[in-house]
Amino acid sequence: MESAADAIARLNPHVAVEGHRIRIEARGHDAAEVLAAAGAVIEATDDVPAQASVAPSTAAAPAPGDVLQGVSASTGSGLGLCFRTGVTLAQIPTQASGSPAFEREALTDARARAADELETLGAAAGAQTADIVRAQLLVLTDPILAESANAAIAIGVSAAKAWSDVIDAAAAAYARLDDPYQRARGADVLEVGRRVVALVLGGDADRESPSGVVVADELGAAEVAALDTGRVVAIATAAGGATGHAAIIARSRGIPAVMGLGATLLAISEATPLLVDADAGRVIVAPSPDAIADHECRVREAREHAANAAEHAHEPAFTRDGRIVPVEANIGAPGDLAAALAGGADGVGLLRSEFLFLGRATAPDEDAQHAAYADAVAQLTGRRLVVRTLDAGADKPLAYLDMPLEDNPFLGVRGIRLCLARPEILTTQLRAVLRAAEKGPVSVMFPMVSDVSELLATRTLLEDARASLQTDGIAHGNVEVGVMIEVPAAALCADALARHVDFFSIGTNDLVQYVMAAERGNAGVAALSDPLHPAVLQLIASVTAAAARHDCRVAVCGETASDPVAVPILLGLGVDELSVTPRRIALVKQAVRAVAMPQAMKLAADALSIADAPSVRELSRTVLRDVT
Repeated sequence: MESAADAIARLNPHVAVEGHRIRIEARGHDAAEVLAAAGAVIEATDDVPAQASVAPSTAAAPAPGDVLQGVSASTGSGLGLCFRTGVTLAQIPTQASGSPAFEREALTDARARAADELETLGAAAGAQTADIVRAQLLVLTDPILAESANAAIAIGVSAAKAWSDVIDAAAAAYARLDDPYQRARGADVLEVGRRVVALVLGGDADRESPSGVVVADELGAAEVAALDTGRVVAIATAAGGATGHAAIIARSRGIPAVMGLGATLLAISEATPLLVDADAGRVIVAPSPDAIADHECRVREAREHAANAAEHAHEPAFTRDGRIVPVEANIGAPGDLAAALAGGADGVGLLRSEFLFLGRATAPDEDAQHAAYADAVAQLTGRRLVVRTLDAGADKPLAYLDMPLEDNPFLGVRGIRLCLARPEILTTQLRAVLRAAEKGPVSVMFPMVSDVSELLATRTLLEDARASLQTDGIAHGNVEVGVMIEVPAAALCADALARHVDFFSIGTNDLVQYVMAAERGNAGVAALSDPLHPAVLQLIASVTAAAARHDCRVAVCGETASDPVAVPILLGLGVDELSVTPRRIALVKQAVRAVAMPQAMKLAADALSIADAPSVRELSRTVLRDVT
């Protein structure tokens, strides 16, 4: 029988912050044992310090010409003066300069202005950024955080210090949780904290808009989304990695970024010239004239290449020897479709349907879903729409589905597993998709499939949905069926899966996470999260080989498809289609045109025999330089 101590120890703790007074009550015959066990847990965790992203640097500033190595988070390069953003601990006064009432008012005002900033950003941003903003608004309006800060203010602590301490304690509490989704919320807490402290100390009028190379300990996704791309040439951060939300937003906005550079970065003085070579994941401090000249030459070449790519963005992408490769768009909502079509998309290879389900009190009904899908079909005017069915769970929980807490939701009931557990959700969505298919080509794609039985069960639900529409006399069309290959088991069972589908779509973001045992967004393992690692490439090769035996097409819809360096390797491995972030469509099409299939196949074969991802990347860059 489980002891009371074991029962207490296995409970996910509720987030509490420093200064909270907690009352614990127990009833029943073993109440005393339960209280003793609870006390032991509290004693064991009482001295856990607040977590900081990177400890303040005590090292001397890097010398001119020094190279700091980090992780490439968004490709490209930028040359500019160091612009230090964020507030350091030294800048936060401990003691209040005014009365407690004055400090409380300052904090209340800063929180209100921060909410206005976030709401403005969310209204103007894409679906992905808007979701992040909503999460941060929940943190910002949490009354418990405000009450805790006001309690410190009441005894003479400054508003900035009180808020900073409460935020650090809350983020540290999140970091100690077993649930990866809850741990990830710590980044939202810290980002909200930085925003409010800056407003308390400087106010809107005094906060200079970032320019040049933005240097920080860490930037959040909303902070990156708010940067002015006309002023910011690049981002360099001490912490962070290539798979976090901030990196994804940087890529979507075309801002070169290197992350995970370490605490030495923070010793660089304001206005120091920095050369950010994000392709190589490095920053050169006070670069030499020769380095600057080389950079300027590469920038001119990149601009010419981008201009040429944009000129041909709406043309089909043919390899040098005449093979056509469809380049479609990944979108988060139908509202993103206009930008994708303007960028030259051949269709939509991934519509993330979660936008219909998030931020609601109840699940969307069939008519609401049909309207959204039908709108996308109408805008595509004959081009294909691929709808990924609901991929909730993990980092996208839905409160109205009463999803239980899981120790590791990324390995839990998510994607198709959740939909099969709640078949009414999937059936409603499938009916809406089939109705939209009456007006144009639509495919349906199932996420997180790991077993043939899951696929067969979803196909049964699809046929049931079709039969029910027929019975109801509702017009509908036919759909192609595909599965996401993002679980290693699916890749290893691709031969069996290919017998029952029209296409595969490889989701490299999750596939890399599972293959490399490296959690997405964890800066400590960011270097392992490279989709060009030979282990990942071996799996992709096995998937394309299995698909070819069954006349099953293979697409890649993960971030890898948006990387021009990866494109020749993917083609050489046997990938048929690419689905990419809209702003990368033209460059990806140009990468397709740069190689002939024999070259791509040799490159892929060579890549499979190389030991590490950086060497694979350098090999591909060399091949691309040689053929362009």
